[in-house]
Amino acid sequence: MSARIEGELNARGRRVAIVAAKFNDAIVANLLRGAVDAWGKYGGASNDLLVARVPGAFELPVAVRALAISGEYQAIVALGCVIRGDTPHFDYVAGECARGLQNVSCDTGVPVAFGVLTVENVEQAVERAAAIGPNKGTESMEAALEMASLLEKLDPERL
Repeated sequence: MSARIEGELNARGRRVAIVAAKFNDAIVANLLRGAVDAWGKYGGASNDLLVARVPGAFELPVAVRALAISGEYQAIVALGCVIRGDTPHFDYVAGECARGLQNVSCDTGVPVAFGVLTVENVEQAVERAAAIGPNKGTESMEAALEMASLLEKLDPERL
């Protein structure tokens, strides 16, 4: 039988940051609430969680990078909402945001959970940021905690 290593959903003793876009705030506020609630559910202390706000999804990568290279956080959750419109603006913002966040994670080794909704319309955004039921903010915090735990197990020196 091969060895198996998995991360755990445990926020106790961890420091995590959430970077949330202000654009489409009616949606992002629900994502943020889901992420913060999950942090508490898994035992995170309020003073070990930082919430930073940026203007929009396009600005997420630079703020996430600054936090990642600070060495203060074991994981970062990026939250935003990009809704397709009538112009190619969606493609540039969504694509560059995703690429930028992935680059930060790979370049720094700090897990960055992608909680940026990229949807066709407001209805899809509301569905994915539900106050009750599935919430991408909650799922993103869970992914961040699981990855921080997994990386700690793979490299105990990360503490």
